[in-house]
Amino acid sequence: MTAEVLTSIRELDTRVTDGVQVRLLWCEHDGTLWVTAVNTKTGDAFHVEVRDGERPLDVFHHPYAYAAHHGIETSARVVPESEASMAA
Repeated sequence: MTAEVLTSIRELDTRVTDGVQVRLLWCEHDGTLWVTAVNTKTGDAFHVEVRDGERPLDVFHHPYAYAAHHGIETSARVVPESEASMAA
């Protein structure tokens, strides 16, 4: 079942600007579109679901603006697995 979930997610576009990796993703199973942003300098990461009436490429090109519009926190730190296992 895990293999199905992994293969049903497709990366439609990706870019890196000043250490921020942005990806446009699509779930083949339910048609959901979302954008992820990871700041490799600070470790911050977030995702924004593309809502009805929004243009996916607009969300992709302006993820911070859409995150603010949707009320999504953009400074959530991603903890590397090596740090997470040390804390446990």
